[in-house]
Amino acid sequence: MKSAVETLNPTRVRLTVEVPFEELKDSLDAAYKKINQQVTVKGFRKGKIPARVIDQRFGRGAVLEEAVNDALPKFYTEAVNEAEVNPLGQPEVDITELKDGELLAFTAEVDIRPVLEIPDYSGIEVTVDAVEVTDEDVEKSVEQLRERFASTNPVERAAAEGDVVTIDLEAKVDGEVLPDGVAEGVSYTIGSGELLDGIDEAVTGLEAGGDATFTSQLKGGSAEGKDAEVSVKVTAVAARELPELDDEFAQMASEFDTLDELKADSRKRLENMKQFDQATQAQERVLDELLKLVEVPMPEKLLEDEINTRKHNLEHHQLGQMGLTLDKYLEIQGKTEDEFLAETKEQAEKGIKTQFILDELVNKEKLNVSQEELTEHLMRRAASSGMSPDQFAQAVVEGGQVPMLVGEVARGKALAVVVEAAKVVDTNGETVDLEDDEDETAAETVEAVTGETEVAEEKNEA
Repeated sequence: MKSAVETLNPTRVRLTVEVPFEELKDSLDAAYKKINQQVTVKGFRKGKIPARVIDQRFGRGAVLEEAVNDALPKFYTEAVNEAEVNPLGQPEVDITELKDGELLAFTAEVDIRPVLEIPDYSGIEVTVDAVEVTDEDVEKSVEQLRERFASTNPVERAAAEGDVVTIDLEAKVDGEVLPDGVAEGVSYTIGSGELLDGIDEAVTGLEAGGDATFTSQLKGGSAEGKDAEVSVKVTAVAARELPELDDEFAQMASEFDTLDELKADSRKRLENMKQFDQATQAQERVLDELLKLVEVPMPEKLLEDEINTRKHNLEHHQLGQMGLTLDKYLEIQGKTEDEFLAETKEQAEKGIKTQFILDELVNKEKLNVSQEELTEHLMRRAASSGMSPDQFAQAVVEGGQVPMLVGEVARGKALAVVVEAAKVVDTNGETVDLEDDEDETAAETVEAVTGETEVAEEKNEA
């Protein structure tokens, strides 16, 4: 086999391959065998039809087509290995010559990983938010816990903000009651904003047995987006009562004996959360600075596929689960389709660049992923997916996604190396000493940036 490689641009090559016909022998034998199992010829047992009869009855061209389709992946892979290129995605193959008994010639155009030069990144400097937990933060946290332990008691008075009312609802559009526009016994906290626009004003001031009518644009259901005339009747009013903030509350709401101990624990938890947020912020900002340092040629076909994948997944998975169309989503976001596509392109480019650069760093720094690191990452991914670790692991193996998970961990380790080399200070000018076990949070940061991106190298499919 003869092959040559032509560089079309920094991210795309054309392979020209010539294969002597005798190299197709195994594929031709396999083609005759396959056709033998698929067809029936009178006078011959199934599977025992001579090659000359198959050629006469079904045409030599059908056999050659089957043989070439079988052989192309192998010859393509050999050409890729000989050229020492790293292809991305599926090649565009064009058979330029097929002479029976003489020659098979084809070209394959494919995107390749660009060759990157990673400069010295030790000079990266970023500023992050300082970790500061105020008394007000602690009080707010304790108050949120207190809200969870609130009780409700029926009252005989007009409903006010913060009260829990039990209501019956009926919605009409153009004077007709909607099929899904009737609800009874709905519990609603006035001021929560969890139901229709205008309902707070309608029920405030009503006692049990009182009713009101208001107009509201429906947020869902059969008449989504239309203005409806909504009748509401209050059947009960209950006041929310918060427990006293004392040691007894601390014992009821936590494992602590005193309110002071509960507040101290709340402060510690808030500090840990802010330290985690600070580490994530440092990783994101260091990554942004690293992306500025490296010039990354962008494979056009890969970028196009990535944009389409992100758009498809948003439209058919994420929005579909929420019952939204893309048009409705854009309306809610206040964006035009052009603005949405521009943002999607920008995100896709950043995801691809991030993966290219961090993969290059993995090789440069000779980073490996241990079984323990892979298991920890798998456990976290399983938790975020709502699956058990065993279920998630099985799905990963069956889907052939183990290399993808290994790549995620490796890129996280690469980013952690860059963050460790960078100078990170907080808004108070203090040097931030990040934790040593930042690899896993770095993997999360990389996932957030790359999103749908998984740049796969395809060597075996043509």
